[in-house]
Amino acid sequence: MFNPHLLRSFSALIQAGSFTRAADMLGITQAAVSQHLRQLEQQTGTLILRAKRPLELTPEGQALREYCLELEQANKRLQHRLNDKVNEGGEISLITPGSIGLRIYPLLLTLQQSQPEFTIRHSFAPDVDVIAALLNNRFEIGLVTQKPDDARLTAHKFTEEPLELLLPAGFVLSCWQDLQSLGFINHPDGNAMATRLLSRCFPGNPGIQSLPVSGFINHIGLIPEPVSRGLGFTVLPRYARLAFPRQHLLQVNSSSVNVVDTLWLVHRAEWPLTHRAERALTWLRQHLEDEVNPSLATSSAIYR
Repeated sequence: MFNPHLLRSFSALIQAGSFTRAADMLGITQAAVSQHLRQLEQQTGTLILRAKRPLELTPEGQALREYCLELEQANKRLQHRLNDKVNEGGEISLITPGSIGLRIYPLLLTLQQSQPEFTIRHSFAPDVDVIAALLNNRFEIGLVTQKPDDARLTAHKFTEEPLELLLPAGFVLSCWQDLQSLGFINHPDGNAMATRLLSRCFPGNPGIQSLPVSGFINHIGLIPEPVSRGLGFTVLPRYARLAFPRQHLLQVNSSSVNVVDTLWLVHRAEWPLTHRAERALTWLRQHLEDEVNPSLATSSAIYR
């Protein structure tokens, strides 16, 4: 068992990079910092190469540094849980992909209006950045489209989101040639999404690469805009389409085949969710369930 005062001096030394600055940070003498380091090294062996500038950690020093970081995180988790029991308010931090984020952020703001003790912090990010943010404890909860296999994370099914073939209102689609005449509004995930959906709606089609591209936009909230103006068609997740304000200018192509993505709720496995996060998730689930398309229960659906 290491003396916490000695570990505090060691951590300050790593952060400051010199004995003098570490002593200033801690409000003690430089000699005291050196003495604390020697006491630790009696238990561990040499921790720091003192002749190096900046100071360089030995393998034993690196191991102790990682131990100090683990202790810091454990203390934060404990404080987090203790505070959560006495304070129902506070920050709800969530990081999600763009489409589902467009839908749930307004819902969370509605929750905040009814519960002013909450503060909403939401960020948009692709799956890989969501995972990194959770592992680095920058956000409490996240949503991803691919279930992670990292043992440090726990994942539960949150909701489902189908891909939709989005057309200008009033456009009559009967065959692949109609899509060719209209043109494709592409976006960063456009080719992948269109390939997944169109290959099932139009079996044997010559592929998305055979369609003329009539536009490209990388802002998910604006992808329906050129479609609404009759400039082309696109393929989007449902919540991205629902976030568009002028729904009357769009139409979703009806099909007997649905391509449905599962959205996974992810958080740190060893860090229980706060009460406020659980309340927010209950709120979101209740409102998202109202938007589930009943036709998915009866049509042929392909899940990922």
